[in-house]
Amino acid sequence: MTATQRTDSPEPAAYDAVVLAGGAARRLGGADKPGLSVGGRSLLDRVLGACRSAGRTVVVGGRRATARPVVWARENPPGGGPLAALDAGVRRLPAETETVLVLSADLPFLREPVVRRLLGALAAGPHEAVLLTDAEGRDQPLVAAYRAEPLRRELALLATEYGTLAGLPLRLLPQELDVARVGAEPEASFDCDTWDDLAVARARIREHGSVLDEWITAVKEELGIELDVDTHLLLDLARDAAHGVARPAAPLTTFLVGYAAAAAGRGQGPEAVAEASRRAAALARRWAEESGSDGRTGPGADGAGAGRGEAG
Repeated sequence: MTATQRTDSPEPAAYDAVVLAGGAARRLGGADKPGLSVGGRSLLDRVLGACRSAGRTVVVGGRRATARPVVWARENPPGGGPLAALDAGVRRLPAETETVLVLSADLPFLREPVVRRLLGALAAGPHEAVLLTDAEGRDQPLVAAYRAEPLRRELALLATEYGTLAGLPLRLLPQELDVARVGAEPEASFDCDTWDDLAVARARIREHGSVLDEWITAVKEELGIELDVDTHLLLDLARDAAHGVARPAAPLTTFLVGYAAAAAGRGQGPEAVAEASRRAAALARRWAEESGSDGRTGPGADGAGAGRGEAG
């Protein structure tokens, strides 16, 4: 049975993830699609970043270096298609797993908020699965949250009915599940099946409205940082330091702010960065104010300093 209403919840459940990173990539000439990069990060690492909160993440495909630890699996036979790959991934999950997030490894713009929407919608209702829909309303079974028991049940039934999962179309999976759907921004379901798709993704992250967010996300992933900070606050600080002191002061000041926030101790997070930024910005403004004065408003304006200067 399929429910057509859209449901959502801000409270995601605990979950494990299965990421499908195999396939022949025929439209890419057999290239290693999960290893192709967008914004300096592989497609696989970008998807792993979106499901970083998973208790266990199983990647089905050939082993490779990844930004965070994962469990590896391989479908039998290799190249057996998405249902065989999904079955192999689910088999590597603990028996106590209740919720499974299923993702393909070629989604450059999938973000953690979309993952939370899928999980929250599943936790909020009686459904057995929640699928993302694309801009045309098409179901995306590989951007979805499933209850583990019905997912295992359907995979087993399909294997029994057809004798094997290899080569079966993915659309068979949700047909007998109680499904709900959530929509999202079109970018979330954008996948890279062709070289043109890859070129579009690489160009899109450099667009004026998104390049800073993409860059900050990439840097945090590279450095293993999960801290969320007020980007506008840091940019304002960099501007004040550049204009009020000297242009090289901007990157040095923001570095020192980060160092100070880290030295303040763990647990303070964005608040420590914000406090250090405010103090440094106030200093930069005081510095700038002095450069516009004739010295009469600062220490020594009563003439004491002038006397020493004449003696010299």
